[in-house]
Amino acid sequence: MRAIVVPSVAAAPEVREVAVPVAPDGGVVVEVRATGLCRSDWHAWAGHEGVTFPHVPGHELAGVVVEVGTGVARWGVGDRVTVPFVCGCGTCEWCLAGDAQVCPQQRQPGFSDWGSFAERVALVAADVNLIAIPDEVDFATAASLGCRFATAYRALIGRAHLVAGEWVTVVGAGGVGLSAVMIAKALGAHVVVVDRNREALDAAASLGADHVLLADHPDLIQVVRDIAGAGTHVSVDAVGSEETCSVAIHSLRRRGRHVQIGLLPPIQGEPRVPMERVIGWELDVLGCHGMATVDYPGMLALIAQGALRPQDLVERTIGLEQAAQLLPRFDRATVAGMTMIDPSR
Repeated sequence: MRAIVVPSVAAAPEVREVAVPVAPDGGVVVEVRATGLCRSDWHAWAGHEGVTFPHVPGHELAGVVVEVGTGVARWGVGDRVTVPFVCGCGTCEWCLAGDAQVCPQQRQPGFSDWGSFAERVALVAADVNLIAIPDEVDFATAASLGCRFATAYRALIGRAHLVAGEWVTVVGAGGVGLSAVMIAKALGAHVVVVDRNREALDAAASLGADHVLLADHPDLIQVVRDIAGAGTHVSVDAVGSEETCSVAIHSLRRRGRHVQIGLLPPIQGEPRVPMERVIGWELDVLGCHGMATVDYPGMLALIAQGALRPQDLVERTIGLEQAAQLLPRFDRATVAGMTMIDPSR
């Protein structure tokens, strides 16, 4: 089968013929119909995630089951499925409590395992990790949920507990950030979006953001505070850098809640976070590592009903060759929304 292979850390990705995966015990093989290109894939390419090379990236996916391993009870060939980017073992105390996204034995397609930038991908513990795609939801929409939309949904609802009438600062208007805008507005919150790219800000405004600000504004934090009174109740770093984390945290009012979604590259061993502000203002700093399968039905029901429309965030669909060229520069790409890959192209 065809797949994007990264030969070594930060090496040029190549579209190659590789062996077709075999379904593991308890797992399945899925024919990939759509898979998202995300900044987290760039982190894996850059060597920030400790992956083993050569490597096939890709962690947001949807497709059709084409092979079932021994011991799988819930799934059969032909089923339309998606999967969270964190796959739990299904037997530990966290999985049993519905928190597979923090499973100590977790597997992650595109990180610990070869991923979905390929025509097929193997997935483990299928009975625990797979999610049926409703007939009303297409493959590209389902794939967009695997990392960015589902993570934003959990970040605002499950972690920050955002409620109607509150203000939220979203730093970064890529796939995660625009998802957060859409979800926050659906909750009845007010949204300020910060980004370095005018096209991304225009996309955020089209989704209902109340205010959009360029990241290089000389008085950025003061402007946010003027807009939201004493600062916003919630902030989200949807990029993952020392600068964006700092902007998000400093935009908060006292006793505010910050959710870190973007992966922070290490600086001298650990990323720097403005802890003096966190301590002095008693801010809550919350991590968000995706969403477990038990939380998907409610979100999928809202999508099937049309109350949430993640498909509106898909800016373009490309093939494997174009994705291989884009991956090394995706941290600098000016994409206002999600890039989806169709491996059959």
